[in-house]
Amino acid sequence: MKKIRLPLDGQISEYRLNDEAPWPTSPTPAPRSRMVYAAAHVVIDPLQPDVLDIEATLAFRRHLWSLGFGVAEAMDTAQRGMGLSWITARDLIRASAGERKGEIACGANTDQLDPTVPATLDDVIRA
Repeated sequence: MKKIRLPLDGQISEYRLNDEAPWPTSPTPAPRSRMVYAAAHVVIDPLQPDVLDIEATLAFRRHLWSLGFGVAEAMDTAQRGMGLSWITARDLIRASAGERKGEIACGANTDQLDPTVPATLDDVIRA
């Protein structure tokens, strides 16, 4: 049985993990009454935040889709707030949407606009 060390009440404690077992994939379509979206991580070069390992990133999304999850792509807290540029986020959205393996919801933002220039409503819509 594997153990990991975690902080607990100001001390480091060992936590025993459950025996590993693969998560079952969904052989049939997921129920449509509700959809669960995973804010999926991306695989990037930590020294070059705009260098995305697209194949590893998409492989993780395929795994999530096989479990019946949707993917919440390019959301602020999951990716955009962690340094992913607008250009990289846009490319990631296009790549994930092109997979067509499952549900996808994409974040929309306007951080690519010049903050020193007042934006019109049309500017925000185009962004």
